[in-house]
Amino acid sequence: MKKLNTQSPDFQAELKALLAFETAQNPEIDRIVADICADVQKRGDAALIEYTNRFDGTSAQTIDDLILTQDDLQSAFERLPENIQTALKTAARRVESYHKHQKMESWTYEDEDGTLLGQQITPLDRVGIYVPGGKAAYPSSVIMNAMPAHVAGVKEIIMVVPTPKGERNDIVLAAAFVAGVTKVFTVGGAQAVAALAYGTESVPQVDKITGPGNAFVAAAKRRVFGVVGIDMVAGPSEILVIADGTTPADWVAMDLFSQAEHDEIAQAILIGTSQAYLDEVQTAMNRLIETMPRRAIIEASLGNRGAMILAKDLDEACEIANYISPEHLELSVENPQEWAKKIRHAGAIFMGRYTSESLGDYCAGPNHVLPTSRTARFSSPLGTYDFQKRSSLIQVSEQGAQKLGKTASVLAHGESLTAHARAAEFRLKD
Repeated sequence: MKKLNTQSPDFQAELKALLAFETAQNPEIDRIVADICADVQKRGDAALIEYTNRFDGTSAQTIDDLILTQDDLQSAFERLPENIQTALKTAARRVESYHKHQKMESWTYEDEDGTLLGQQITPLDRVGIYVPGGKAAYPSSVIMNAMPAHVAGVKEIIMVVPTPKGERNDIVLAAAFVAGVTKVFTVGGAQAVAALAYGTESVPQVDKITGPGNAFVAAAKRRVFGVVGIDMVAGPSEILVIADGTTPADWVAMDLFSQAEHDEIAQAILIGTSQAYLDEVQTAMNRLIETMPRRAIIEASLGNRGAMILAKDLDEACEIANYISPEHLELSVENPQEWAKKIRHAGAIFMGRYTSESLGDYCAGPNHVLPTSRTARFSSPLGTYDFQKRSSLIQVSEQGAQKLGKTASVLAHGESLTAHARAAEFRLKD
């Protein structure tokens, strides 16, 4: 891992270089995705079957070969050992409970003249959730995307998941059953995103697409945005740990590994206030890496984008954290709730030495779909509110129309929009 010191005159430049990640669209990927999306929009199911067979190595003859029903999902759940069934249900219950607190409700109020104003909250009709199916299976991603939609009141939740070589993962499908997914299509990539966005003979068009994927999925989500809504375009996974030296070094080392093992371009950063403690964590990492099945990925990630930063104190560490705006921030310090008040930008804040980031990934309750690549400066975790929308309510009383009509008339004439002005004036008594 790179070693940075805030007292170095080059620190800001070094930090900026560490965080740099090419988020621009790849022109070649963009071209391929554009062709796939256009083809799916034109040929529907036939194109979807063709791309799935080509890219996933399947042998589907009809679209029915790529569809799973509620009965299929239930069967997958029932095939699992009882301890996995229990874990899925526990995680889903906790995620559901947390997201119920996020649910927005409609409201109204009346002006003194009897004019009613308010906001009406309604759920989206139908959403699509994308679940990765490449290097690993992610049942947690199913729960985190589907459960807030379910809590919001979405009637149809359509899941797409690639099944390379036709191999279906029972845990992923069981998670879909537990989280209330309506139907599953075993397709992935840009073709799955296009099918959800435009609809085919068999795949219903959705209102919004959520969930992470590879570069082709990200490019497809960018392309269809506007036809449908999307949650975000996710970058590599990130963790930032601020440690005051009171947490066992082995714990912090493993927390850094927990994100590094995702991908060679994932980012794990540790900020400490003691060089001796940073050295202790490095020693722990050197020892523990021998036990990691995904050692090569972890080493590549830490070597490419990992770092240890020596800060002069925790106040400075928090300011650095606000600049980094990490996806996951661990405050592995004494009095974490007090230090959390100094954090302005982070996808999720894990407070205290017992709160490993991995608990948030699976079962703590808050959503693990979080802003990456410094976008936590202006965006938020996926939540129930992402599956609800707001309509403004306006009911002007006769008395209110006299006052508001005159104001609107003046402003409309000022914009040279005569019909706007007349529409308000027709309702005036004088």
